[in-house]
Amino acid sequence: MNNTILLTTLNARYMHCAFALRYLYANLGELQQQAQIMEFTIQQRPIDIVEQLLECGPQIIGFSVYIWNVTETTAVIALLKQVSPRTIVVVGGPEVSFASDLPDCADQADYVITGPGEISFRQLCEDLARQRPMASKLIVGSSASLEELELPYAWYNDEDLRNRLIYVEASRGCPFKCEFCLSALDKTAKPFELERFLDAMDDLYRRGARNFKFIDRTFNLKVGTSVAILEFFLARMDGDLYLHFEVIPDSLPEKLKKVLARFPPGSLQFEIGVQTFDSEIQQTISRKQNNQVTCDNLRWLREHTGAHIHADLIFGLPGDTLENFAHSFDQLVSLNPQEIQLGILKRLRGAPINRHTDEFQLRYNPAAPYNILSTRDIDFQTMQRVNRFARFWDMIGNSGRFANSLPLILAQRPFDRFLVLSDSLYELAGSTWKISLRRLFTLLFTVLTDQLKLEPAQVRKVLDADFRLTGQKGDIGLDKPGMDVVARSGIANKRQRQHRRSSA
Repeated sequence: MNNTILLTTLNARYMHCAFALRYLYANLGELQQQAQIMEFTIQQRPIDIVEQLLECGPQIIGFSVYIWNVTETTAVIALLKQVSPRTIVVVGGPEVSFASDLPDCADQADYVITGPGEISFRQLCEDLARQRPMASKLIVGSSASLEELELPYAWYNDEDLRNRLIYVEASRGCPFKCEFCLSALDKTAKPFELERFLDAMDDLYRRGARNFKFIDRTFNLKVGTSVAILEFFLARMDGDLYLHFEVIPDSLPEKLKKVLARFPPGSLQFEIGVQTFDSEIQQTISRKQNNQVTCDNLRWLREHTGAHIHADLIFGLPGDTLENFAHSFDQLVSLNPQEIQLGILKRLRGAPINRHTDEFQLRYNPAAPYNILSTRDIDFQTMQRVNRFARFWDMIGNSGRFANSLPLILAQRPFDRFLVLSDSLYELAGSTWKISLRRLFTLLFTVLTDQLKLEPAQVRKVLDADFRLTGQKGDIGLDKPGMDVVARSGIANKRQRQHRRSSA
């Protein structure tokens, strides 16, 4: 075999590193000297990616496929097979892990590895090198104990350490069975040997890594291990160290609290999957969550730590309604996390939630990312409204640019008021994209005074204060004579124009 096994993927952004590729590379054994990693982003043109892949004349190209890159990866593989049909294409990753539900890129590939790939990809490359015939293009990935795996951390290069997120994992798997998540298929969570893991973290730290994103599904599952890892980083705390963890919302024992309280502000981020506060929906999707303890823990984290809280909600779960979701949103707003991520349910291939499709009339987009379009209880128009709500919430609620204005908007019935805001912004702008920051401020003035009936002088004051903090030059122009009149006539004029167009 020539000097080229290529391991590749299309990342969502440049700042992301392909953790899976580094695991594959670390476990190639003697074949490692014939392999290399090449990473791209989904923003790059498929034809340019193919040109770069073929420059070193590879015999085998392994693609890591996810929900966020499957469309672009499929286009790349289709082009690759047109211009170099003898190049062997292997696909693996979550998007191709279920033989009964494979995407189009699996049809175009020569081999598909479902499940774990660290051992099976190496074995496939060895068999191809020895010209051993394959029984099937579909290869069920072989599981290996965590002790058998070579760790991938040495294969983050200096550029990765300087400019990109460094993904790490202290454990694999999840003991919980939340049906919207692929981790529901795991039997349990398994930890890496702690000393070995911390040695690897120490090496990364000494090489300059300061931004560690833990991908463990349940970082605080085993408190003793969590505390040991946190103590490790506390001993190395400096002004640049930043740690991201996904934590179970209703498990925060006192021993863990004491350590968390010692971290300086701005050094921790917690991703907390609340998803819903509706107990019936939780039962339907096999989610075990003590809602009261979850609320208590979120309050404690905000009051006693400097951690940045990123809390998740999902709209469109089986049995969900707009009213249910509004209740969960309002409850979460009252707990004051710095970010609320509003996710729309997506159909993950192989996820147990698919058993509810018929009963709850779950209708998904056939194209990635397979977002829910309607359900028995939520029509398509409502789903579109909440999609726009989520987009405007990111622009206004999560951006950090409206610290003075947001409390006015959310002062009462947060979901209902922000939905009015979202509907009105969309009516005025005609889009949720490509709205300049200055225009967003002026649109907000119009909607807050015209639709939410807030006092113009108060709105002007808070918007001016927020605009100054953005660093934009000049002012918004809200103090121009007649601005109040413009504000109150904006939506009316928009509706008149639409009416004239429809009548013409």
